Amino acid sequence: MPTIRRLPEHLVNRIAAGEVVERPAAALKELVENAIDAGAGRIAIKLVDGGLASLEVSDDGCGMTPDEMALALERHATSKLPHEDIEQVGTLGFRGEALPSIASVSRFTLESRPQGAEQGWRFVVDHGTRQESGPAALPQGTRVRVEQVFAKVPARRKFLRTPRSEYAASLDVVRRLAMARPDVAFTLEHGDRRILGLQQGQELADRVAQIVARELKDNSVAIDLERPTESGTMRLTGIAGLPTYNRGVADHQYLFVNGRPVKDRLLTGAVRGAYSDMLARDRHAVLALFLDLSPEEVDVNVHPAKTEVRFRDAAGVRGFIVSGLRQALSTGDRRSAQSPDAAAMGRWQAEPVREEPSALRSIFEGRDWSAPQSRVAESPSAWRGEEREALAPLQGRAEEAPPVEEDAPDYPLGVARGQVANTYIVAEAKDGLVLVDQHAAHERLVLERLRAARAGEATTRAQALLMPDVVELEEEACDRLEEAAEKLATLGLEIERFGPSAMLVRSLPHALARTDPGKLLRDIDDDLVRHGIDDERGALLLGEKLDLVLATMACHGSVRAGRTLRVEEMNALLREMERTPRSGQCNHGRPTWVKLSMDDVEKLFGRH
Repeated sequence: MPTIRRLPEHLVNRIAAGEVVERPAAALKELVENAIDAGAGRIAIKLVDGGLASLEVSDDGCGMTPDEMALALERHATSKLPHEDIEQVGTLGFRGEALPSIASVSRFTLESRPQGAEQGWRFVVDHGTRQESGPAALPQGTRVRVEQVFAKVPARRKFLRTPRSEYAASLDVVRRLAMARPDVAFTLEHGDRRILGLQQGQELADRVAQIVARELKDNSVAIDLERPTESGTMRLTGIAGLPTYNRGVADHQYLFVNGRPVKDRLLTGAVRGAYSDMLARDRHAVLALFLDLSPEEVDVNVHPAKTEVRFRDAAGVRGFIVSGLRQALSTGDRRSAQSPDAAAMGRWQAEPVREEPSALRSIFEGRDWSAPQSRVAESPSAWRGEEREALAPLQGRAEEAPPVEEDAPDYPLGVARGQVANTYIVAEAKDGLVLVDQHAAHERLVLERLRAARAGEATTRAQALLMPDVVELEEEACDRLEEAAEKLATLGLEIERFGPSAMLVRSLPHALARTDPGKLLRDIDDDLVRHGIDDERGALLLGEKLDLVLATMACHGSVRAGRTLRVEEMNALLREMERTPRSGQCNHGRPTWVKLSMDDVEKLFGRH
């Protein structure tokens, strides 16, 4: 039988380093967190080769005496747990393992000078072996330099990635920590380049926009909500991008708990749930959310790198985030994050008449038009009657609009003037030209009607079918729909089993009275396969899943592209959009309307 023995100190440090120092970015995170905990107002970071060659963090914090520095290089020595109550941690770092762990796998130089000291002090540790100590010249604060990471641990070194990848990871660390502390100035240099220069005392929205994307500030809504808990108050702040301002990956979601950057499944799931009926499944929101709650309500000691947390009331936290995000996004209901696509705008000047509807479509769908452009230069004869018809069929239609009273209100979406390709409504507003995607807009309106009925805990008004419709499906699909029948009935969709492989549709929601029952049931079954309908964890998740079903139903009940609308129908649609929350984007995150300001229109004609 193997003999049990104590591990030598250097091996213990190596094991601890494996938990804390996975790569240079992990060491950088620990050092920047220490600087923040030391009360720094300015933090300067320098990287060489993504941190593989060296990384340095300097701050103007409280500094340390030589004795404190020596103690800090010992394992499990920390100044951040004065009362030994790990549940009441109020700092970013507290384990006391970071410095000795980093020093055990690199050449580590620690310099510090406390306030009032005549000079600073330096300690140098080379892969766990203390080499020198002595006076150092530096201003008040601390400077840490880490070089040759894993140089003497080749088994770990070979798992490091390229300098470019390590730099990207380090940049992400700095961005997240800088975002959490707009009161602290940050600079980041990589080699000879200045990457970040963030001023001290910025507003949160300005700091987030400067780090993520400057246009985010104008394409987002502010969040500041509170909810009482058993041990205090839970608060959610930050900014959330409009659904129409989205990305193809979730890398631009920044989540914080008590000022600590985290990557937590519960929080990311809550974000996904909040945007579920406003984004396509392959698109992701852009946001920065800061959740603050009593330390007793959250355990931050569940992961060595402190990137994961555990909540005492996970369902309550999730519900607070979902409802808070949805409430905030509803305040931006008539905003669309997408201005007219630049490439599409260029096609107004460069494309033949027959292709202009495609340019319109690209404005709403964000397509990348790379076709070669050429200036239109058609002969006057091309506009004689029969030749014009041969060139392209007319796709625009206008009819005389009813007169608008002089004292009529200034409608934000204007007054309808016509329809293009039986798909886009053209309206004239006081400050510009409005283009509306009629299908996308009406899809959102139908969804909000269905959601409003469900929110009122009343059954959605149903339209009974004169003759019940029999829909043949696979037996497994019938099983799923039968299980969901009671829930679907509250939405106005009454169905029942009709043999082993068929469903009987007795009524449809009033807003969907003209839809094809068979196609509707098949699409709802697809949603049930992806998301289910019952959930043991509470009604909140069930509500979100029903919202997904509602979104499918709304798509069936909306005005289709290609349908001719009368002017009064167009105006009715515009007025309802102005009254409806979240009408600025369809159920898939695309804009329902865009506005060309009069300046934009005049530029098209060279008046600027």
